[in-house]
Amino acid sequence: MVNRLKVIAPAVMAVAIALPAGAAQAEPAPVTSPTTTCDATRTTPVYHGKVPTPKSVLGFDLGEREVTTAESDTLLTAIDRASDRVTSGTLATSAEGRALKYAIVGTPRNIRNLRAIETSIKLLRDPLTPAPAARALARNTPAILWVAGNVHGGEESGTDAALKTLYDLAGRDDCAAGRILDNAVVVILPTQNPDGREADTRRNAYAFDMNRDWFARTQPETDGKIELMRKYPPQLFIDAHEMGGTEYFFPPNADPIYHDIAEPAVDWINNTYGAAMIGEFTRRGIPFFNRDVYDMFYMGYGDTVPTTGFNAAGMTFEKGNASPIAARTFEQWLTQWVSLSAAAARKTEILTTWHGMYADALKQGLEGRLEPNQVYNPGNEVITQVPDRRVRHYFLRADDPAKKAETDLVVRRLQRMDVQVYKLARPLTVKDFKAYGRPEARTTLPRGTYWIPLAQGQKHWIQGMLNEDTYTPFPYFYDVTAWSLPLLGNVSGGSSGQVLLPAATPVRPVDAPSTRLTTPRRVGVLQMASAAQNAGESSGWLRHRLDRDWKLPYQVLVPADVAAGKLGDVDVLLVPDGPANAAATALGEAGRTALKDWVGRGGRYVGWSGGAQLAALAGVSGVTLAEPSSDVPGSLLRTTVAGGPLSEGVGSSVMQFYAYDLVMRAADPAHVVASYPAADSPDWFLSGFALGAGELGGTAAVVDEPVGSGHAVLFAAEPNFRAFTDGTAKIVANAITADLPATRARALVPAPDASRAAAAIPDRESPIRLTVPAADGDKVRTALNGFGATWAEQAATGGAVRFTVANPGGLGLHEHPWAGRLPGALRTAGVSPLAVVLPQ
Repeated sequence: MVNRLKVIAPAVMAVAIALPAGAAQAEPAPVTSPTTTCDATRTTPVYHGKVPTPKSVLGFDLGEREVTTAESDTLLTAIDRASDRVTSGTLATSAEGRALKYAIVGTPRNIRNLRAIETSIKLLRDPLTPAPAARALARNTPAILWVAGNVHGGEESGTDAALKTLYDLAGRDDCAAGRILDNAVVVILPTQNPDGREADTRRNAYAFDMNRDWFARTQPETDGKIELMRKYPPQLFIDAHEMGGTEYFFPPNADPIYHDIAEPAVDWINNTYGAAMIGEFTRRGIPFFNRDVYDMFYMGYGDTVPTTGFNAAGMTFEKGNASPIAARTFEQWLTQWVSLSAAAARKTEILTTWHGMYADALKQGLEGRLEPNQVYNPGNEVITQVPDRRVRHYFLRADDPAKKAETDLVVRRLQRMDVQVYKLARPLTVKDFKAYGRPEARTTLPRGTYWIPLAQGQKHWIQGMLNEDTYTPFPYFYDVTAWSLPLLGNVSGGSSGQVLLPAATPVRPVDAPSTRLTTPRRVGVLQMASAAQNAGESSGWLRHRLDRDWKLPYQVLVPADVAAGKLGDVDVLLVPDGPANAAATALGEAGRTALKDWVGRGGRYVGWSGGAQLAALAGVSGVTLAEPSSDVPGSLLRTTVAGGPLSEGVGSSVMQFYAYDLVMRAADPAHVVASYPAADSPDWFLSGFALGAGELGGTAAVVDEPVGSGHAVLFAAEPNFRAFTDGTAKIVANAITADLPATRARALVPAPDASRAAAAIPDRESPIRLTVPAADGDKVRTALNGFGATWAEQAATGGAVRFTVANPGGLGLHEHPWAGRLPGALRTAGVSPLAVVLPQ
């Protein structure tokens, strides 16, 4: 049966909602008055003695040393067993088989009534719940507050502090603890990355930075966490990290802030929680900073996703890891306790406002109104404004069978964030349809097209996931600037601002698509660098794709294996990013000769980024490579795709993720598989931030070069970025499985020009990049000299100058001794950067 979705303006919503029997308000929790004299942190703790102390369980007090993952689980379980205020469970299992344990703590009444609380929270999240009913629910329903630690395995103190918070809530009977318990249930996830914690590495076992994985949910640790958040949607989410130094960071955040975030949530972050922590840390004389370094833009963070997807106050906390564990644990606990207390004191107001954000989102969707860009910190100016164009609907085409898996994955990701998705029951003519990267045009969409109206409570999340562009408001980049799901998946679609009421049917939950690959070819992965290095991410992302998505057997090789003749067991060699010059040296003359001979005899070399550079260095390929002069810190650019086996199921174009990658030119234009169109072409399209990206026009993104009886398939940039660029990953899959045209045997002639050009490109591990007007060059040099930095300079677009600052060891921002202080130093020096990219 066809159902017509009738979107009704909030002004005429007179929906009578009967609260279900057994809902939380049937057994109201006592509410502590916010006017009480009870102080959150100066109240003397009173323990009732029924919960075992951490020392009695572990043999030491929290803060004496860092707990192990097993000790964290042991203490959590012991507290649960002893307390009727706690229930616990496992939300996921890591790649190495470790459980992600969580605890929920509240009054015994609220713990018994968790299912009823779920129902009440669901009604508060429903934009159609009338305001009077929402106010009643807000008075009688506890808030849901989350504390999560250790998403980066080497940043341990968030776990230890979260365990102390759990112990205090379970074991204290004083008014400060009682106020939190009476007004909230607190979900505590001590460690989000148990494998990384045990290995003392930032990343997980597949080298994923899981504070970049939130929207894609490629890792089970992330996926399980968000599924639990859907069950217990937060109004506050604390994500506890560590950084270099001894200071503490908490919000307000640095600019940029993503435009389509509900403003009340930002206000909570800055003026409720941020203000409370500023007051507490100032009173105690604890060094802290805010409005610097940590932005709130990319939709992969543990603050942006809770804020945009759940209208929570998502907050990143960072404690300097140079402090001893006792200080780190205490200060992390202090920010958790102060934030939980501030939420509890304003619980009814917060829940009422929380419902109002969903109602307002529905209204915005009905009006087709996108939130504008703004900056939040003094002295900053908006560089890009959100276009003044109505957007009421997004559509995804479903009429290309070759892209069914990618389309299903986009729909599944939307549904699993509670977005309502529909299918057109009959063709629909849209007068102002704007296909991604194309002008508006009258278009008839076929029956079966997916329709995602913005008139729903998840409007902000829909815009975050289906946008054509992120409209970067401020030129500072802690991470990437483009992540639209259809663009990543190479799924056709677009938007409309027209008022439409199409005949449509709700889409049932979509199962995870199967992308298994089969091939008789034996596959090898050449890992150029240690998995502990940042370049090891590319290898980890590839291993994840091979193991979990494609389920394709492979063997891992290192340069010494190639020199030792082990390529005889491999038909396809996948060479992800890495330090190419160092790898070429490690191969030695014997290894480089073995690699050339293997390809010439029919081997298939498939390399990207540093892997493409290594092919040129080894004389396998004649492509020429150069460093870019543009500033593209992580954006999506359309490439034009030629026909042939490598483009099977891809189509005539695909979006390439690009972040300061090499500029590649083929020795023979006939070898080009995908290329960037000219910058003045109607096919040119970029989503995200870029300065000078026109230099890519006409250059190659992918080549398939015949080499003797074999092939070198090379990608200038990463085609499997974080394992969510599914559009270009399909070309990698084709490069493994497709029958490529047989090539005429020819002598392998070294390409000295190509090799020399590749050798001139230095190996760089996560450099700092800074582009400024030439007039500011001396100020930057003075600032960098003050830090003892070394750097290279090159001319950039528009007469600017680019500083590429060496980062020995590829330190991330959290480990780097001074990178986090660079933005402040530039501001003090009066520098107005065109682009600042810090190491991740």
